[in-house]
Amino acid sequence: MSTTDSLKPLRRLLIGHGALMIFVGGVIGFGFLFFLIGDIRLWPIPGRIDYQLPGTYDAWRMAHMEAIVNGAILWIGAAVLQHLPFGPVGVRRTVYTMLVIAWTIVIASALDPLFPDSRGLAVSDSLTNNIAFGLFYIGVVAVMVLMAAIAYKALLGKHDDGPGE
Repeated sequence: MSTTDSLKPLRRLLIGHGALMIFVGGVIGFGFLFFLIGDIRLWPIPGRIDYQLPGTYDAWRMAHMEAIVNGAILWIGAAVLQHLPFGPVGVRRTVYTMLVIAWTIVIASALDPLFPDSRGLAVSDSLTNNIAFGLFYIGVVAVMVLMAAIAYKALLGKHDDGPGE
């Protein structure tokens, strides 16, 4: 089996999670829409629910865009997978790390518009804020480590131009 064939399951994992994440971005986008119009309604479905969703414009926009951007980044990762400067184990670890990064950041971002004082910028007395902070912490540290490893291996590591090597 060729290296490209062995990457297919990992590529499909990134593509599938990327699509799911973009779908979640669409769901969050409906929340953003309902926040903006001040109630819950969808034309041509009759009726409406008179309810103002919590949060702020910036929190809803950020949550919506985080999901879309992270989903697109997973698709980009799938496209460049065979060019990563790692062997098979390193590529597999990279894929799983990318999934952890994307989901922790998207989930943390989604907490902010739904719960007061849950931006996750620092530890506080708010449980939802601390959950967001912990998720962001995991995602940000992981992305920094992963990008440093890719940059180091690509720029300073041994060069073997074989796919996935």
